[in-house]
Amino acid sequence: MDFDRQSGLFLHLTSLPGPHGIGDLGVGAMEFLEFLDRADQSLWQFCPVGPTAEAYYHSPYGSPSAFAGNPLLIDLTELADRGWIDESSLEGPAEADPHSVNYEAVESFKRDRLEAAFEGFEAAADDETRTAFESFCERESTWLEEYTLFATLKEAYDGAAWTDWPADLADREPDALETAREQYAERQRYHAFVQWVFDEQWNTLRAEANERGIDLVGDLPIYVAGDSADVWANPELFELEDDGTPAVVAGVPPNPGDDGQRWGNPVYDWDRLRESGYEWWLDRFDRLLSQVDLVRLDHFKAFQEYWAIPNDAPPSEGEWRPGPGGEFFETIGAHLGELPFIVEDLGFLDEGLVSLRDRFGFPGMRIPQYADWCAHYHRYKPTAFPENAVGYTSTHDTDTAVGYYQKLDDEQRDCLNFALATGEESFAWDLIEAVWDSDAVFAITTAQDLLELGSEARFNTPGTVEGNWTWRVTTEQLEDEIATRLSGITHQSFR
Repeated sequence: MDFDRQSGLFLHLTSLPGPHGIGDLGVGAMEFLEFLDRADQSLWQFCPVGPTAEAYYHSPYGSPSAFAGNPLLIDLTELADRGWIDESSLEGPAEADPHSVNYEAVESFKRDRLEAAFEGFEAAADDETRTAFESFCERESTWLEEYTLFATLKEAYDGAAWTDWPADLADREPDALETAREQYAERQRYHAFVQWVFDEQWNTLRAEANERGIDLVGDLPIYVAGDSADVWANPELFELEDDGTPAVVAGVPPNPGDDGQRWGNPVYDWDRLRESGYEWWLDRFDRLLSQVDLVRLDHFKAFQEYWAIPNDAPPSEGEWRPGPGGEFFETIGAHLGELPFIVEDLGFLDEGLVSLRDRFGFPGMRIPQYADWCAHYHRYKPTAFPENAVGYTSTHDTDTAVGYYQKLDDEQRDCLNFALATGEESFAWDLIEAVWDSDAVFAITTAQDLLELGSEARFNTPGTVEGNWTWRVTTEQLEDEIATRLSGITHQSFR
């Protein structure tokens, strides 16, 4: 695609302001759109919005579904406005913190009220509303029926992984599945109701964003969780053992100075996917692009070649295997008509990856935190950003700009200060301006960098499990002065 020169912010939905302990699709989301509008920004990027799970520490990259929406993002106030729950029940949770998400408290609080809303819907919804719900169930049946049964069975078996369910259900024997659908029909309907509510609220958010000229930038993790509706419902599309556990898992090989990474996700059986015409992937893109305008493809390298690690082996024992390559994107492009993708091309940036990326003209990512500031030329210095790139000040996986600056050694900091004519007091905004002034077609910063926050506001630290995905911004922090300052930089850089 040919993209316009634009700029915007990264802020995940859970980080929004909101009254119930977590960002959601309600008033906080609308306030953030207003802030973006005041700041003359036209992009809002966020992490995947699928359900999260305690087993994966509520990482948005460890979801039990590649298609469903996260119930924790549902705006409860809107359900009270519909008359399905009592407004008096919306105070809390008691442990709510405007600066951080307490997932345990939020999960319990929202689950109870979503179940009450379902009862209210069943008792009081009018015919038009019921028809809208049934239409959604029919329209999204490709993934919804499997997801709702999966979610229901997870409850029935106390959260156990699907590989630990009774063998007839784990193996998807038709009689067992039919019996389960009959036995748990009402509970499946509840989970479908929750997904419909998410969809209705998301559509309202997207319409408001588009009305303001703001494009939503979604995120597509290449891999899915092993304990997910996707793997349980489509085991033939993954390299699994007979008991459903992965035969091979995803990760990356060792680099100088580290041992590599073993992510644990099952890898795809690309031959089977190719034989099906990549049907599952087509459905996945259709679903995501019904929600967002642009898509960031996570770990783009794996589409060219991927590191496959025998289960229970260290990353060093893996091997590179060919991914689906150009044929995959030709098939996706023929289906979609266009490829509105940006790609995460960090790490293992070799000739094969670059060739695939450039063949389809996908903008890659450039992050100054990876720069050698003392080098005359370095690909991650803003002055080196090409037009076909997305320039970031930081991302959900890096330190904040201020945190990064504070951790630099003296030599790199001196070179950086010279290169950007900056210093400790002004670095975050000077970096924003440098990225905005670069040739990159897209420029993205974070709320943390606008607020000049340090490492205490970091959103995620890869390779760790504690304390991630919890940071939140408040309404009071989204000041007019900040919006005006960002607007000025945006106009000066012709974005």
